[in-house]
Amino acid sequence: MEENVIKDSNKIVIKIGSSTITSEDGVVNKEFIDNLAIQVKELIDQGKQVVIVSSGARIAGVSTLGRWSRKEDVNYKQALCAIGQVELMDSYRIIFGKYGTHVAQILLTREDFNSDNRTLNIRNTLFTLLDEKVIPIVNENDTVCVEEIKIGDNDMLAAQTTVLWNADLLLILSDIDGIYDKSPVEHKDAKLIELVEDVHELENKISIGKSSSFGTGGIHTKLEAAKLVTKYGIKMMVANGKKENIIEKLANGEERGTVFKP
Repeated sequence: MEENVIKDSNKIVIKIGSSTITSEDGVVNKEFIDNLAIQVKELIDQGKQVVIVSSGARIAGVSTLGRWSRKEDVNYKQALCAIGQVELMDSYRIIFGKYGTHVAQILLTREDFNSDNRTLNIRNTLFTLLDEKVIPIVNENDTVCVEEIKIGDNDMLAAQTTVLWNADLLLILSDIDGIYDKSPVEHKDAKLIELVEDVHELENKISIGKSSSFGTGGIHTKLEAAKLVTKYGIKMMVANGKKENIIEKLANGEERGTVFKP
């Protein structure tokens, strides 16, 4: 990597995908959150500011109730998100609290980004929380957004949050090492692309393959997120959140990912 985007960035948005925050048994992975809390604390100790955009509410709802997991009715999906959001935030609160870090919840919709008054209020809340060294944890307000309960939306929510806050870096932690020239699930010779200088050119060159091949969010939403943040002069990186101490290892050059340059 020609530059270290973690070390060079002071304002970082970290997006956690559902496939990243989930254990193999389909419940919220508290060991992952614990490892994340340690790494975020290290970033803060280095003088950086961090905002987290976290998926996982619906999964937390399923694991809390132990039922409804196969119900596809939108009302059940919304109810699971409502139940799970409490469980998810409680996990963040307890685990981050172990390391002396406070967290706050911000639930947003697409409409919030289309209103000048709302975006100003969001910015003011973000800045106030961060000035007090409280970690904002952002999620989609799924209980009121019927059309938003679908795979991949939090990639764009993270991108919109990144632009709104004018961050230096959007770090998307997924279940893959980065963006490949073709699906690594379908092709053993797939190569990791470490640096992207033109996301539109990349989109025309690579083979995205099946949407499920690249984890919950899919490659398409990540490319759309990259288009948005790079348009505003902000870098984006996709890396494997399943790997322990991934943020620290990226900062130390011990792990690789895909960096999108503006």
